[in-house]
Amino acid sequence: MAKRRRRVRKREYSEYSPGIGERLKDFHPFKGFGRSLFLHKSLYIIFGTLILLLVIAAVVIGRISDKYEIKNIYVTGNTHYEDKEIVDMVLSDKLSRNSLYLSFKYRDKSIDNIPFIEKMDVDILSPDTVRINVYEKAIAGYLSYLGRYMYFDREGIVVESSLEPSDNVPEVMGLSFDYIIMHEKLPIDNENVFEEILDITQLMDKYELDADRIFFDSDYNVYLYFGDIEVSLGTEDYIDEKIIQLRYILPNLEGKSGILEMKDFDIDTKNVTFEEKSH
Repeated sequence: MAKRRRRVRKREYSEYSPGIGERLKDFHPFKGFGRSLFLHKSLYIIFGTLILLLVIAAVVIGRISDKYEIKNIYVTGNTHYEDKEIVDMVLSDKLSRNSLYLSFKYRDKSIDNIPFIEKMDVDILSPDTVRINVYEKAIAGYLSYLGRYMYFDREGIVVESSLEPSDNVPEVMGLSFDYIIMHEKLPIDNENVFEEILDITQLMDKYELDADRIFFDSDYNVYLYFGDIEVSLGTEDYIDEKIIQLRYILPNLEGKSGILEMKDFDIDTKNVTFEEKSH
């Protein structure tokens, strides 16, 4: 006899879902809000601290900026550049208008690589006052060469090249040379002439004489030109005394044209003659 199979009845499962009563029982309206507030509280503190620090920093920076703002600037030692040009070179940005910043920027440091200037340094005299010290190169004169003006020092070394002539030192003419190389000595046989040129230019500066040019003949006799007045100084003998006399003679020759002969001048004879040229 065949066995009858038992029919297995499958159980049905349903997902439990709490009723609305139970949901209302567990509901707390301020529970989520309090948790959110707790989680963001640290962020609020951090942001508040940062804002406070920024405000404090702004106040401190503002006070420092006001206290150390440069209002007085003195420039010393400059002849080639105007005061304003020197100031613009040193105070090259907005931060440089603050003496505290300037003291750090140029602490134990000089400003160089500027034409005609050996170096510049900055002294902080007070929070609002600075002094710029300019140390210019000892330029004796300049020569015209291939469309440029070559400036040389008392040793005859070419220290600068410019497209513009200078109003502070005279042009030197009459010297013979085949070439000029920057930062090397001019190829001239008589090297003593460079020191003589510097002596003459310094004496003229001392006695406020402004010669247009200095000319050397083949024997290195010196001629100075002041407008239409040619001054024959001869050799370097008694050059100091000759320049001193020029200070008194030239004002009397204003408006005239001619040759002032001083080559025979010495302390004993003081021989000076003037030959006026007719226009």
